[in-house]
Amino acid sequence: MKKTLLSLSLAAGLVAASPVQAAEKLTVLLDWFTNPDHAPVITAVTKGFFEAEGLEVELVEPADPAMPPKLVAAGQGDIAISYQQTLHAHVDEGLPVMRIGTLVETPLNSLIVLKDGPIKELSDLKGKSIGFSVSGFEDAMLGQMLRSVGLTMDDVELINVNFALSPALMSGQVDGVIGGYRNFELTQIELEGKEGKAFYPEENGVPVFDELIYVVNRDKVDDPRFKKFLAAIEAATIYLTNHPQEAWSAFVEAYPHLNDELNKRAWTDTLPRFAKRPAALDRGRYQRFAEFLAEADLIGKVVPVETYAVEIR
Repeated sequence: MKKTLLSLSLAAGLVAASPVQAAEKLTVLLDWFTNPDHAPVITAVTKGFFEAEGLEVELVEPADPAMPPKLVAAGQGDIAISYQQTLHAHVDEGLPVMRIGTLVETPLNSLIVLKDGPIKELSDLKGKSIGFSVSGFEDAMLGQMLRSVGLTMDDVELINVNFALSPALMSGQVDGVIGGYRNFELTQIELEGKEGKAFYPEENGVPVFDELIYVVNRDKVDDPRFKKFLAAIEAATIYLTNHPQEAWSAFVEAYPHLNDELNKRAWTDTLPRFAKRPAALDRGRYQRFAEFLAEADLIGKVVPVETYAVEIR
């Protein structure tokens, strides 16, 4: 009996003396300033889901939104939040990047008009002006939407309004805007006393695509931390779905400057769009979207999906 007690005491002493395993550090570069689009990532931090996976995650807001995937490709960050169309463009340029997961699994981008304005259907855009912020993908998306109703880009006037999409629309500078987010701009317009109407690209000829994805360096795709990261994100997304108010309270406690009506409503509007299975990959979706980008001359060729997107198991 004494020997047993002695053995147990010795074992307990060894456990107590053993150092606690340090959390593995991971750096995530955001695509933009922190906002409700990042709710699963923020919830994984605030509610301890990363910690439960043994991760210490640092979230970094970019000085230049175009840089995160490039920095990850250069080894100056572990994971970048980016866009599916950006991934295809970077792969076409030869950047060593790989998609490992999905954050927002539906498009957020849309074409927005004023509900009481002259545009009731997409075909009403003939002869009208459309404001945009960034050319390239938005041009291709708009062009396809117009073709779906028998129009071409020659039938509209494009006006660069920089990033003042909602003000340009509400002031009457343009008849519509392309590139407005349905979970932000529509609410912003309503809070300003007007009502907007959105036309969705995926309902008007544009293949469905993932809005926000997780991108890593292709040569580091086997890093075991990524599997833990995605497990934490999945758990956080399920929690967020089941307990949106508790997650929101934790969000604004961490970021009190975002506690306003616009962000609160964007939080609710974005909830249905988060990937419940963030690691899952729809290869057909990526193939179809790559073909769309190639037809629009935004990428030079369509390469096999497995060369730039993976499902970590």
